[in-house]
Amino acid sequence: MVVGMATLTEDEIRAIAAGYHEDPARSMSLRAEAYTDPKWHAVDRQSIFGRTWQWVCHVEQLTKPGDYVSTTVAETPILVVRDRSRRLRAFYNVCKHRAHELLSGSGTTRTIVCPYHAWTYDLSGALVGARQTDQLTAFDKTEICLDQIQVEEFCGFVYVNLDPTAPPLARQAPDLAAEITQRAPDIANLTHAKRLHYDVRTNWKNVIDNFLECYHCHVAHKEFVSLVDMDTYDVKTHGIWSSHFADAGTSENAAYDVSDATVTEHAVWWLWPNTCLLRYPGRGNFMVFQVLPAGPDRTVETWDFFLESTELNEAEKESVRYIDEVLQVQDIDLVESVQRGMSTPAFDQGRIVYDPARAPGLSEHGVHHFHGLVLEAYRSLVTGSGRTADAEAPATAVQATARS
Repeated sequence: MVVGMATLTEDEIRAIAAGYHEDPARSMSLRAEAYTDPKWHAVDRQSIFGRTWQWVCHVEQLTKPGDYVSTTVAETPILVVRDRSRRLRAFYNVCKHRAHELLSGSGTTRTIVCPYHAWTYDLSGALVGARQTDQLTAFDKTEICLDQIQVEEFCGFVYVNLDPTAPPLARQAPDLAAEITQRAPDIANLTHAKRLHYDVRTNWKNVIDNFLECYHCHVAHKEFVSLVDMDTYDVKTHGIWSSHFADAGTSENAAYDVSDATVTEHAVWWLWPNTCLLRYPGRGNFMVFQVLPAGPDRTVETWDFFLESTELNEAEKESVRYIDEVLQVQDIDLVESVQRGMSTPAFDQGRIVYDPARAPGLSEHGVHHFHGLVLEAYRSLVTGSGRTADAEAPATAVQATARS
């Protein structure tokens, strides 16, 4: 199968999967080629980002008719809008006349007007106005409408999927919404308060690998391990998501002040492939850390904070500073160093450290789970099959092995 300028074959699939074993206790990591070769960046775009649910925004940005948000998924312009009947719709953000992008940023509009030639669409995507076309032969604007894509509200957030055959996110990730709602019951009342943005010189999979294990935390994040009780740190894997939970520490820590915290748990959910949902000790909060590939060795990260109000108190300002100026600096240094190392002949792949029974917070079974999903997505390009991600999907079998 052709993917961009690359050709993916069964032999290449076997080669990239060499060393990976379904049993994490016997498995190696993904091979360095998957993180450095431009061909695999193209494969990631098609087999992973073109087929998965991608986070767009909090539903608060799309509450009334005409509210819209534009974004990019798998290097494709996308538009999400609330129509007159209050139905959420998503379209390719592409005019049917000459392919100009229709809307940019976010806001509220009565109609969707192309800034190139002013072709106008209603909020359901139907063409309602096209200048100088009334005399055209065989032109019927009622037959023209924007191409729709899948959109879903899930646990207070909006997601889109370019794959028209993809099952709903709620079916792909059973019990995830219930778990988030249970541990973050105030999520519907939170509001967007701040965004951080990072441009990182590494492959996106290195960022996810790093996010999914705390084996490095005692070495690289001394402030973090004083914030949470690492003896309670637990990592569990599921079909297309995994969770990290730990109790907040009870003594003074080196990260930020939690003396008046109402949230006393560190809770993290990773949703395949690149959406990281977090709740840190402190006042009511929920965060979305999104990881987007921008090249074989470049990743764009956004960190959005949803808090009780748009005005941060001193403890919240301190916690944001900790994430921005300490935690992210540490993690970016790590993953950029890993990318440099993977680009040398000195590294091909490394052993997965697996010890969930004795030290679940230090075990890399979350990374192994991610690698299994990556390889499954790669194989789907050759076999032509897409992931159904129902409860009986293969990744669940990997999870069962990991937690046995």
